[in-house]
Parts: sequence; C-alpha cells; structure tokens
Amino acid sequence: MDFLVIGDKTIFFYILIFILTVVVLQLLSVGGLFFFKRSGDRRSNWFFGCLLIAFGLTLLHNIINFAGWYDDYPRLKFIPIYYTLSFPVLLFYHVKLCLYPAYRLEWSDLKHFILPIGQGLFFLILFFTPVSYKGGIERSFFNPFYGAFEQALYLMGFYAYLYFAHRYIRQRRKALEARKVDVKSKKTVLYLRTLIRVLLVLFIIHSVFVIGDFIYFKLFEINFRAVRPYVAFGMLSFAAIGAWLGTYGFQVLFWGRKVFKSKQEIG
Repeated sequence: MDFLVIGDKTIFFYILIFILTVVVLQLLSVGGLFFFKRSGDRRSNWFFGCLLIAFGLTLLHNIINFAGWYDDYPRLKFIPIYYTLSFPVLLFYHVKLCLYPAYRLEWSDLKHFILPIGQGLFFLILFFTPVSYKGGIERSFFNPFYGAFEQALYLMGFYAYLYFAHRYIRQRRKALEARKVDVKSKKTVLYLRTLIRVLLVLFIIHSVFVIGDFIYFKLFEINFRAVRPYVAFGMLSFAAIGAWLGTYGFQVLFWGRKVFKSKQEIG
C-alpha cells in the first residue's frame, strides 16, 4: 500500500484537502459576487455574502489546523479567520431582510452582533500577541471563544436562529396564502424554506460529530481529535454545510435572481 503514501501523508489526506479547498474557493467567490448582486434587497445580499465569506475563512482555518500548519508556523496562530458565532446571525438577517425589505435596521439590532464582534476582536488581539506568549498557553485558557463553551454557543446559536428564521418564513408563507400575490413572491419563500430545511439536516449531522467528540473526551477520556478519520469526517460534515450555502447562493445568482424582487416588500 506504499502507493497510497506521498511523503509522510496518505493520498486520502491530499484528497480531503483538495475537496475542502474547492469548497473554500466556492464560498469566497460566490460570497464576493453577492456584493454586486442587483436583484433583491441589497442589505440581505450583503449579509449572505458576509455569511459565505465568513464560512469560507473558517473552513480555511480548519484546513490549516488539520494540516498542522499552525504548529509549523506559530506566527499564524489565532489569525482572525474563525467566525463560527457570526454564522447564525448573518443567516437570520439575510432571511429577515429578504422577506421584509421594508424593515429598517435599528441600533437595537446590534445586540445580535455582540458575540460575533467579540469573537473577531478576541482573535485579532491574540493574533498580534507575541508568539512566545500565545504559544505557551493551553487552549482551555481561551474560552469562551476558542473552547468547549464557544462550541456550545455556536451550536445553540445556530439552532436558535434557524428556528427564528423558519418562523419568519412560515409567517410569510401563511400571509401570502391568505392574499392574492404573484408567483414570484411565493417562490422566494420556497427558496428560503429550502435553504433553512437543508441547513437543518446538515447541521444536525455536523452536531453529532461535535457533541460526540466532547462526550467521549469528557466521559471516557477518549480524544477523538487524535483519530484522523473521525476528524476528517467531522470536517467534511462542516464543509457540506458550506457547499450547500455556496450552491444555494450560486443558484440564486444565476437562476433565481428574477425571483427575488428589487426593493419592494414581498407580497
């Protein structure tokens, strides 16, 4: 089986890195295009573009960590490309503003961004600290933004905002059913409902890997992060979410752009 080994890595390692890199490029490119999208609410497009870019950068962080490049290049540790706590908020506001373009963002909306901003500042500050300092501190020191508590916030936040987004979609669908509206308005709701439902399924699968790792480590002292296949499948479950977001975004850009109206509220 020597033909499966290239250097000190197996061919499966390089295949995984290739797949993850393709998803990163997809997310960054499609996310960037959303800032130039003319159809639909501009703010909603920007929130979705930021979501794709944040997801792509976080996946890039996972690639660097999995490949061991943080150990080889300690100066890269805590580079601010890890934005898990921003995902649910960006997704929620994309859905909300897409359904209700007339909604005006208020200062009170900033409370939803406290944790994402805190996470970003945390990594930014740690990134510029001396390598001798940040390299000698255990990961548990960096809670809540880089440990078990951060993972709990990430999972609970994602499920909570998925629920709230689904509630907006359901309310809008019922309102449209009670009124005579054009087909495009109904298709917009259908697009968003499909986005949320598929995300829920993929995120449940991803949650199993995250929670399973925590339970086995805390209860049975089994470190699954040292088991490469488990880590690989966990990363693929995360990448699948990104791939779906990128695919959905690509479809909206090139086939669904006529469905999303420009500045008028749906229905």
